[in-house]
Order: sequence, then structure tokens, then C-alpha cells
Amino acid sequence: MLKKIALLLLIVLLLTVRSVYASDRPNNKFGIHLAQPHLSDLQKTADLVNSNGGDWGYITLVMQENDRDRGKWQDIFDRLRELHLIPIIRLATQPQGENWRRPDVNDADSWANFLNSLNWVVKNRYIILFNEPNHGSEWGGEVDAKNYAEVAAAFANKLKAKNPDFFVMLAGLDASAPTFMPGMEDEVEFLSQIFNFHPPAGGSIFNSLDGWASHSYPNPGFAGSPDDTGRGTIRTYQWELELLKELGVKKQLPVFITETGWMRTENHSDKLVGDYFQAAYKNVWLPDDNVVAVTPFVLDYQGPPFLDFSWKKYNSDEFFAQYYAVQAMPKIKGVPEQVDTGQIQAEFPRELVSSSSYHFHVTIRNTGQAIWDKDNGYSLQLENFNHGSYFFSDLKKVVPMEDTDVDLYLKTNSQMGKNKIRIVVMKGNTKIAESGDWLFDIVPLPSLQFDVHLYPKLAAKGSDFEIQIFDANEELVLKRGGVKVAGDNGTVDEIQNIVPGKKYRVVVLKPYYLPRQEYVVFQKGANKIRFKPMLPLDFDRNGRLDSGDLDALIKNPGLIRLLFP
Repeated sequence: MLKKIALLLLIVLLLTVRSVYASDRPNNKFGIHLAQPHLSDLQKTADLVNSNGGDWGYITLVMQENDRDRGKWQDIFDRLRELHLIPIIRLATQPQGENWRRPDVNDADSWANFLNSLNWVVKNRYIILFNEPNHGSEWGGEVDAKNYAEVAAAFANKLKAKNPDFFVMLAGLDASAPTFMPGMEDEVEFLSQIFNFHPPAGGSIFNSLDGWASHSYPNPGFAGSPDDTGRGTIRTYQWELELLKELGVKKQLPVFITETGWMRTENHSDKLVGDYFQAAYKNVWLPDDNVVAVTPFVLDYQGPPFLDFSWKKYNSDEFFAQYYAVQAMPKIKGVPEQVDTGQIQAEFPRELVSSSSYHFHVTIRNTGQAIWDKDNGYSLQLENFNHGSYFFSDLKKVVPMEDTDVDLYLKTNSQMGKNKIRIVVMKGNTKIAESGDWLFDIVPLPSLQFDVHLYPKLAAKGSDFEIQIFDANEELVLKRGGVKVAGDNGTVDEIQNIVPGKKYRVVVLKPYYLPRQEYVVFQKGANKIRFKPMLPLDFDRNGRLDSGDLDALIKNPGLIRLLFP
């Protein structure tokens, strides 16, 4: 019984560890490695990894400490967001002579602050802590596994303290390097020292890791067969995972093959390299559930020492056969988790009138990672609105960290009473953001009594008056013709589309008379307004006094007797 319970707990533990990566989500494993994050290469990357049914592929980018420009990197991340590319960021210091400067534990704060200042593309913030430290040239000139472990532990702790979404991986190692100290150290010996290092906080550095970065190159000479197995092949990552188990690492780490690929030579044409990549993806990487992403090295490198690894041809906009071979492979639509949050701001009235139509402006701010768009299932809705109908203008490319105005068109029915509603942003059936409560009453339609005098008549009368009402935005909210006036007095009953307590411009019109206007703050019930006398000078009936009035009067002199009795 105890053995069965132990086995059950082990299975649950393994499933829990695997869920760290959220493997239940569709994942497009295809990716590519860029030497420099040139914006011009990002579209070519998307054309490669998101082709043939694919979406949300991966891109490995190198970020140097002397290139931490927030504006530049946020622009890159925003472009990756548009192109549906998931960034894997490998940290780097800067060259010092023939070596890369050795980072220090004290560098962790500035790196964590900078990386946390960026709005990342997806929830998982993939970070690789430097590059092949079992090469002395990558670590200030001398291999030092203990020092690398100290630095890696400090960086992992600082990043996790800033945000638990940082997904931390150790540097990819050169599995084919021999021990030739201080310039190189065998990966087995190097990892043994890493495992035996205990951070000041206790435990193991592997407790702070979320994934495993692997440089699974087909050696010797970057010319091995895709069918080869073990260390120094495209299956190097499998050998590394077994090595970790032998060392005592119990945590199951999802694998990111951030460097791999064949060198083109006389014996290895770009056509053969393309065939090798297709075989590697089809037979090894795609079927292996441990593998999350594969980003071969390198998309574009225009000189030594990596020109023969470059997928892009020298001094050309064209690519070698391997680019088109991988591009043609079927892919799946990845669905990475993104942080979806937002803010909604609007000033709404406390009273509306029944049987009326309104147009409100709502400001929304996308504070998350996804781009809000109707085509991606995003919409605005009103919660708990049961007194009419409404619709919002469509959400189109609402990018993070920008304010966007949307239109709300709302129509009340004849039902009176109190309302408490909210505006919400939805993605499908999931609520992303919501406003505060909007409390308002729906009240009966008000009326307007007005006094108007027709100069030079003693008393105004007729049934050809017209009343127009405009809001503060000069939108026409009501137009009522055929209004009857007797003894200088008229009434407009059941005025729709106004907000009690707001000021409106009211215009009175009558044929051949110049319009008059006054302002009124509408209240519930009856409202009153008095216009100045209307002058009979609009002979051409265009609503203003101009030269056309004289022409109209000359053509129809009978208007004088009609208007001036």
C-alpha cells in the first residue's frame, strides 16, 4: 500500500512540475535565433516560424548590458507582440578584448530593474543567464563554475523577487568542449560543480530554475546526422536531462533548444541542411513532449565566424534552402498565456429619460500584454443593463499602454427605475477588465414650453414651427417639426434623448424668419424658455441673412405683404 501511495504522489508531482509550462496550451515549437535584434529581421522571422498554419513561434534574442535602452527594447517587444513572436532573452555583458566581461552578483539588481520595466509579450518572461560559461572566453577569460553558480543564483533570486513570471534558465553549455583549463571545461564536470553549489539562502540553484536551455549541435564539426543520438548530437538535450538526474536533480525541466544547426560546407549543401532540419523537427524535436521551443542558430550573420550558419545569404535579401524547407513544414497555432488587464474611464449621468437614445464616449486603457481586437475575441459589454439596448464600437488593435476612445450607443425603453450597471472588457467568455458601478435613474420624458414673437406681428401663431435641440458636443439630439404656436406660446411634449441637469442649445425655426436660439438646462418635468423676436428676413429660406435673400424678394415681392401685414 505504501509503495502504491508513493507511486501516486510521484505521478502527481511530475504532472505538477510539467504544468509549470502550461503544456495543456497548444504550442508552436518552431523558432529562430537572431544575433542582433534588427527590426527588419523580425518580419522574416514571423514569415518563417508562423508559416503554414503556425502562430506564436519563438525568437531568441541577445540583450547586452550596454544596450539596455528601454525605448528600443519596448519597441522590439511591441513589434514581436504584433507579429506573434515569443521572445527568449539571453543576457550578455560586453566584450573586453577577446573575452566577454565576467558578470558580478551586484549586476543582478540593475538587470532585474531593467527587465521588469518592460511590458513583455507573453506571461512567461523567458530569461537565459548568459552563454556557454564552460568556455573561459565567455566568462572573463577563465572557466569558474562556482562563480557562475553564484552569479546565476543571484540573478535568479532578483528576477523572481521582481516578478514571479520570470522564467529563468541557466546558460546553454558546449557539450563537446573538453577539459582544458582555464579555457574550457567538460560539461559533466561543470554541471557537477553547479549542482554541488549551495546558494546563501540554502537549497539548490535548480530550485530557482524553470527550464533548461540546451545547445544541441550535431557534432563533430557541426556535420552530424539527424539520426545520431547522445552527447554532441541534436539529441544532446536528452543526454543533459539524464545527466541532471544522475547528479540528483529531481525537478523536471522543460527544454528550450536555443542553439542548434548545421554548418554548410562542400559536403553539406544548403539543400542537405534543409533536409536535415526537416528530419530533426519531424522525427526528434516535435514528437518530444519535453521540448518547448527550437531556435536554430542563426537567421542572419553576414560575416565570419558564423556566415556558414546564417540562413540568410550573404549581401542578399534571399535565404538558403533551409529557410524555405522549415517554412514549408506544417505548424500549429500556439496559444501562449498573456496577462490581460485594463482600465475603463467614463463620466456618466445620474439620470436618463425613457425611450431615448444616447451617445457616450468611453476611454479604455489596455494595461496588459495582448492586443485587444474584435477579430481575436475581444469585446465591450454592459453588465446588468435590462432597461433597453446598446452597442459599442468595435475594438480594433487596442495596443498595451495607450488610451483609446470607444463609442457607446445606448437606448432606454419605457421602463422607469434605478439601474446599476458596469462596462466590462471580455475575451470570449472571460472578463478582462471592468469599470466601477454606474448608478442612474430612468425618469419620465420632460416637456418644453416656449414663448416666441414674430416681428412685427402682434401675436405669433401657426403650426409650421420647428424645434431643434443640440447637446454640448453640438450633436442634434431632437428635431421636432410641425409644432403649433398660438398667442406666442408653444409646447413640445415628451422630449427624448436629453440628460436632466445638462445644458442644451434650443433653436426655433419658421419659414422666412431667421432662426433664434437660447440655452436651457433641462430638468425633470416642465421646462420653460423665451426666444427673442424672430425677424422676417430669410426670404430664400436658408437659415441666414445674405445676398440670396434680396434675390428671392425681387423674384417674389408678395412676401412683403405676407410677412409685414
